[in-house]
Amino acid sequence: MVSERLTPVSSRSDLSTDTPVVTRFAPSPTGYLHIGGGRTALFNWLFARGRGGKFLLRIEDTDRERSTPEATAAILRGLTWLGLDWDGEAVSQFEQRDRHAAVAHQMLARGTAYKCFSTPEEIAAFRSRAEAEGASYAVFLSPWRDADPATYPDAPFAIRMRAPREGETVVTDAVQGIVTFRSDQLDDMIVLRSDGTPTYMLAVVVDDHDMKVTHVIRGDDHLNNAARQSMVYQAMGWDVPVWAHIPLIHGPDGKKLSKRHGATAVGDYQAMGYPAAGMRNYLNRLGWAHGDAELFTTDEAKAMFDLAGIGRAPARLDFKKLESTCGWHLARTEDAALLHEIEAYLQASDQPALTDAQRGLLSRGLYCVKERARTFGELLEKAHFCLTTRPILADEAAAKALDTVSRGILPSLTPQLQTVSWTKAELEPLLTTVAADHGIGFGKLAAPLRAALAGRTVTPSVFDMMLVIGREETIARLDDAGR
Repeated sequence: MVSERLTPVSSRSDLSTDTPVVTRFAPSPTGYLHIGGGRTALFNWLFARGRGGKFLLRIEDTDRERSTPEATAAILRGLTWLGLDWDGEAVSQFEQRDRHAAVAHQMLARGTAYKCFSTPEEIAAFRSRAEAEGASYAVFLSPWRDADPATYPDAPFAIRMRAPREGETVVTDAVQGIVTFRSDQLDDMIVLRSDGTPTYMLAVVVDDHDMKVTHVIRGDDHLNNAARQSMVYQAMGWDVPVWAHIPLIHGPDGKKLSKRHGATAVGDYQAMGYPAAGMRNYLNRLGWAHGDAELFTTDEAKAMFDLAGIGRAPARLDFKKLESTCGWHLARTEDAALLHEIEAYLQASDQPALTDAQRGLLSRGLYCVKERARTFGELLEKAHFCLTTRPILADEAAAKALDTVSRGILPSLTPQLQTVSWTKAELEPLLTTVAADHGIGFGKLAAPLRAALAGRTVTPSVFDMMLVIGREETIARLDDAGR
């Protein structure tokens, strides 16, 4: 059972060359788990699990006004549905705030940070002047960077990192390659605010260090952050992790994925009936490639996944490919596991739970309905014959097959069905003979049989339906339709 309790992290020592792989997923609990976040978590999970490493979960809940327990629970549910288990308990970033502040003061003591007494009004005035002068962006140069401590006022102060003023800051990224940033474009960022609260940039680095994270795999919208965060690592003398910034997911139109493209939350896909294994396979291939491999099991994905296979271009969501992938997995899922997922789907989509009778019949009939279904909704529609009860209500298309002629044929089957051995080997020649006796081929008889047994025109084979529901129910349904 996955725990939802959040705990602070413990301190760590510097990385060594024999440190095992440790990855992390660090969502903010301000809303649902986005499909892009789900893919990021999957990449981290696959990379760690495929190398015998650890996959950790950190909830970045420092935004106390927007962070909610409900959002945290939704994120954990989404990860659990995707099958992404994490090691240990989920970590709360907020609970680690004292540790973050302590590191800021360590930087101060090391001379890699300094006290800044500039007020918000002074900084705002600087920005206004720069804007008036036509500057699109201007780096605030604190007058306190090299000030004599004897001149410090008795006033609140922020702690700023002492960033390099010349040269370049280089980020070596496993996906994006070598990325350089002009140092004069990177300001002395605040690591501890004047009210004593740590900033995001500091908190992330401290947490990753303390959690012994070796590889930071995240969206490329964080690439600029890597430059600043690298400075914090260097300021503390800590090993910098391997960076891997993955492109974002776009909609089918090539634009940034949003609600206008349809479902964007991981939980929506569960409610829409996609199997978790198919979703993992599809997300794995969304922006990553391994030769011609398209369809594969989770174990195969763990063995194949690497950072070198991640592309630099944004991936496009393709619902047809998603459905095709999910269909492949549905057909290969063991019946017991499939039944469990179906029941979870019904709950997630606010549909009635299966009765004991329905569960028993569906369990017996899964073998003949899972082959061509792409979602659980499609599978249950094909399984309608074993989920419905008498009297069977035929839909409009099926009702047309129950004409006067076919209604007259159905009752003639009853006496023979009562004595025949209930196997496909015996039922098939019997029904073929009955059709021939009435001057028609079996195909002409199959349509009214489907209508009588399922009330649908698209069903599993007539023989499979008869075998699943049994002799007594089959005869009763045929008698109802023949009246």
